[in-house]
Amino acid sequence: MNDRISTAAAAAIVQVALPLADRRIDASQKPYAGSPELIPHEASRRWGFTHFGVFVPRLPDPHRYLNTMTLIGATGTELFDNDGFVVEPDARRTTTVLSSTAHGDQYHYQRYDARRDCDLAADGSKLAWGQDLEIEVALPKVAVRGRYSTFSVDLNLEVTDNVAYFTKSPVYDHLSLLAPYTGTITDDAGATSVEGLGTFEYCRAMTPQNFSASPLPPRLKLPSDYFTYQILQLDDVTQVLLTEVQARGQSACLMAHLRTAYGDRQVFDDIEFEVIEWGRDQVDPWGRGMPVPQRLRWLVRDSQGHEVLVIDGEVDAPWRFGHGRGYVGAYHYTGTFRAASIADTGYIEWIDLRRKQSRS
Repeated sequence: MNDRISTAAAAAIVQVALPLADRRIDASQKPYAGSPELIPHEASRRWGFTHFGVFVPRLPDPHRYLNTMTLIGATGTELFDNDGFVVEPDARRTTTVLSSTAHGDQYHYQRYDARRDCDLAADGSKLAWGQDLEIEVALPKVAVRGRYSTFSVDLNLEVTDNVAYFTKSPVYDHLSLLAPYTGTITDDAGATSVEGLGTFEYCRAMTPQNFSASPLPPRLKLPSDYFTYQILQLDDVTQVLLTEVQARGQSACLMAHLRTAYGDRQVFDDIEFEVIEWGRDQVDPWGRGMPVPQRLRWLVRDSQGHEVLVIDGEVDAPWRFGHGRGYVGAYHYTGTFRAASIADTGYIEWIDLRRKQSRS
């Protein structure tokens, strides 16, 4: 009965409520002008959780990618809550950091108490998780300093106003700003210089978790159960963001954002995504298994039905746990972009809580 109720609720939200309230496509056609403010809302009881992230999708071997994924507050969602990882006595003070590359043991996933362990400036100018991670924000400049047990990160980003919205509504904003970067990744072998097109990302959301210090029981969590987000740098100036989200079989988001360092931006919603071959299930620290793709395919068309982008990818990097309930990794791909052949490496985030028999 509870599952039927949550399925019906998910269908109502996705089919009725979201289309009426969401303005993501319109907002993605305009420059970011400072709203919403990029602030942590750590003590808020309106905004239940926030997210700051910095993602670098194309690095040379062996690193392949670099991610810095933070969550501030328990989310109240199926996709992103690890209830065995919450801070006592108030789950709403839980914050996590996931940072990794594809190289060796370059992987950090840790929880923190937002009040005891962190320095989260109310204006968002400084965000620090113990001695492990510090993000300084003075737009258009963002500096990332990671000091983890197996590697260090120093990035300087020049954040642009080229914005992509995955969601823009009165209860949930999630955006990505195109951000050219330079920096270094350092380990026992020395420092590796990196540069390219990255992203600086932010979200804020209202959830039922706002009203409870204890983790919500599963039946009360927001019922999204499938998520993938993938970032490709197609050439020196072009980046594409590929996103799919589902809730009980209903599509909540299937989009491609294409943007360039020159300020160009396009949003596409004529998308096909398919897992061609499944890999070996991943098992998380609590013994929960999750199916992950081995080979995948994207097809993006414009409003006239013409192919813009075709991607055939094969995951060939370690899956790193801690993107909520899921994983991050990398894949090599071949394909075409506006009829020209392309081949490179891309970044992937993956969470799949659907029943096995219902996977597409």
